Amino acid sequence: MIDLYTDITPNGLRAAVILEEAGLEYRPHRIDTQKGDQHAPAFRRLNPAEAIPVVVDADGPSGQPITMTQSGAIVLYAARKVDRFLPTDPRRHAQAMQWFMQVGTDISSASSWLFNHATAMPEKSAANAAWMESRLLKAFSLADSWLAEHEYFGDELSVADFLLYPNFAFRRPMLEEAGLCSHLQRWGALMAARRGVDRGMNVFARPDDRRS
Repeated sequence: MIDLYTDITPNGLRAAVILEEAGLEYRPHRIDTQKGDQHAPAFRRLNPAEAIPVVVDADGPSGQPITMTQSGAIVLYAARKVDRFLPTDPRRHAQAMQWFMQVGTDISSASSWLFNHATAMPEKSAANAAWMESRLLKAFSLADSWLAEHEYFGDELSVADFLLYPNFAFRRPMLEEAGLCSHLQRWGALMAARRGVDRGMNVFARPDDRRS
């Protein structure tokens, strides 16, 4: 059994999505970061960095418990645990890893900066926010260009798609307002139609029947 400690944020929902898609048995625990749950001593013992998500897998490598942090690492861990969503063809694997890293370094970081600027930073700067938004839109546009000729990132459904989708879902209004990324919108609809993605994105929104 895996215990998932997370919140309703793009980083947090990545972990729920991959656990659902991988078909792994898990228990979700809400860590309300707006209320400061991540600073509680019990949670700090799981992750001294005081950040979600965290998974605790009682049946980790060699049958030993393992605690994992960082959403990207959790996505890769779950995919490797079930041997899915990691292309075996070397070229496709390289492409998937390229997009996986681009999501983590460009899209996720820019999106997180905008969120923190709006909610937590002590000083606001309209000019800096506009600059970061343009950077995020450019990163999304690069992904859109790839999807003009490919169905998924890496030419098959992979960890890169699951890493990106929660960021896309949270930033869809921005893309629609800008009138950008029609190919990314098509991909987003394809991802949203997946049962595992839907259940992961709504992990705390309905009765806990994920393991029935």
